Amino acid sequence: MGDRPPRPARRFNYRAILALVRRPFTYRAILALVTTFVFIAGWSLGHALTSPGGGTVSERVAEWARTHYLSPLVTFGEWLTYNPPKKGGHPNVHFNKLGGKTVRKTKGKKKHHGLEPIIPANLGSLAGHPLTGEGQWREVEMVKGRPAVFKTYIRFSKTYSSYYAGVVSMDQRLVKFQLRPGTLDPGAGDWHAATYFAPGHRHGLVATFNSGFRLYASAGGFYLNGHFAGKLVKGAASEVYYRNGRLAIGAWGHGSMHMGPDVAGVRQNLRLIVIHGKIPDSVDSNVTTTWGATLGGGYYVWRSGVGITGDGRIIYVYGPDLDVRNLAKLLKRAGCVSAMELDINPDWMSFMYYLAKKHPADPTAVNLLPNQVQPPERYYSPSNRDFTAVFAR
Repeated sequence: MGDRPPRPARRFNYRAILALVRRPFTYRAILALVTTFVFIAGWSLGHALTSPGGGTVSERVAEWARTHYLSPLVTFGEWLTYNPPKKGGHPNVHFNKLGGKTVRKTKGKKKHHGLEPIIPANLGSLAGHPLTGEGQWREVEMVKGRPAVFKTYIRFSKTYSSYYAGVVSMDQRLVKFQLRPGTLDPGAGDWHAATYFAPGHRHGLVATFNSGFRLYASAGGFYLNGHFAGKLVKGAASEVYYRNGRLAIGAWGHGSMHMGPDVAGVRQNLRLIVIHGKIPDSVDSNVTTTWGATLGGGYYVWRSGVGITGDGRIIYVYGPDLDVRNLAKLLKRAGCVSAMELDINPDWMSFMYYLAKKHPADPTAVNLLPNQVQPPERYYSPSNRDFTAVFAR
């Protein structure tokens, strides 16, 4: 048999396709498909914007897009709007005018009956000579007549000296910690815990702060009151909430960080950024992939973290234009022997403390940082993300 002659190259017949599209039935079918898609997408987005759970419009749109395979579009939009930090300058606030009572460590002259308060040492500044009030602890919450929660503000970079972070110290002998679920993350389940503080359930509320990444991106799992969302991962940085109200922070599966009957909740997120009081080199590795998809792919974005000191106090830190190493430096400087990063980017950040004053059943919520996106009453309505609640003992 002889070889077959080569077939002529096929040409794409645009006229035939156009004629097919112009047929009434085909045109109506395509129009119906497009209309159906727009209707479904619009309904889905509308539901995301109006469903219970709180959050800003941009936060809800971003969450909706990422869960509908549109992460590249969200990332591109973030890249377009990302502004790198400016160099030099001073903060546009006075640290000594951000509320709270200034405290100083005494030399043992003052005697206390019962529990002795822990007055942390002032932190100074990572940006050089401290400004007035910078790094000085201020008392914001009292429990049983003892200072239980302190706050301070500190700059973290000599290069980007106009930016500062908020730092909080919480005494576990006076306050207790609870893991709370969100309507979206971990979502519906038999968690035996409310997603917010309704009227009548706010007595003794001291503070609240944000949790970690969405669970699918956290490289870990979630456990609360006998139920799981995802799988707890050995070695993952973990907040472990005990039934007696104490909070431990460390690597899951190491030391005392194991499941037991006294464990009420576990929230995992990435890997530790302070280990045995030291900062591992891993904080500098693959920052935008290992430590979160940051706005515009930048290192310097809003970041938050939590750690525990040698004397058992819980330290929370957050602020704008932080890289992972500076976040770790702040936590270490505040005395943390073990610490982890929580969530990043401005829409997810929040630390609020609550002033009882004359209305202990309905305390006034106050944002730690004045430029925080989330409103102080964020957790007075259902939250779409899990968070930590702090109550007086």
